[in-house]
Amino acid sequence: MPAQRERIRVVVATGNPGKWAEIRAILDGAVFDVCGLDEWAPVDFPEEGADYATNAILKARTVAHHTGELAVADDSGLEVEALDNAPGPYSARYGGEALDDTGRVAHLLQALKAVAPDQRRARFVCVAAAVSPDGRTITARGECPGQILTAPRGRGGFGYDPIFQPAPHDRAMAELSSQEKNSLSHRAQAFRALANQLPTLAPPP
Repeated sequence: MPAQRERIRVVVATGNPGKWAEIRAILDGAVFDVCGLDEWAPVDFPEEGADYATNAILKARTVAHHTGELAVADDSGLEVEALDNAPGPYSARYGGEALDDTGRVAHLLQALKAVAPDQRRARFVCVAAAVSPDGRTITARGECPGQILTAPRGRGGFGYDPIFQPAPHDRAMAELSSQEKNSLSHRAQAFRALANQLPTLAPPP
């Protein structure tokens, strides 16, 4: 009987504690040993641009090179139909670098002030990437459709979760439990798809 393979060590390329917690909850378990960046010296991430996949790959590649480990990263954004799919890949910097999550939410609500509730269709998009130390790369994409609320609701999640109501729920993403969120979110979809391919990048046992 063949020996059981050891768990695959994966480093998550993010400094965002909310994102780190979500990715760990999605991947951690019998197959993957999920690590944060606290074991290594600080990482200088590359400046992000206008493409989810490019941004995710650059972050994962930077950490794979920095740590010598298999690295995963994602780039995600909120696309609002009434704003021509803005803020998109610039969601984390929407309204300016000085704003925090609360400020960005307020900025988005102000931009949609004159938009009727039934015209606030939106979606969260995520592209997850994995890069091995030798440069092999895979990606996966996830999407979560919904609409933008007129005011924040709930205390969970992070980012735009308090004003995003995922279909078909009648609650904001921030009102869902972590288990509920991880059953439907864009990030969960992308990382679950990525997880199916990750063993192909793992070093030999």
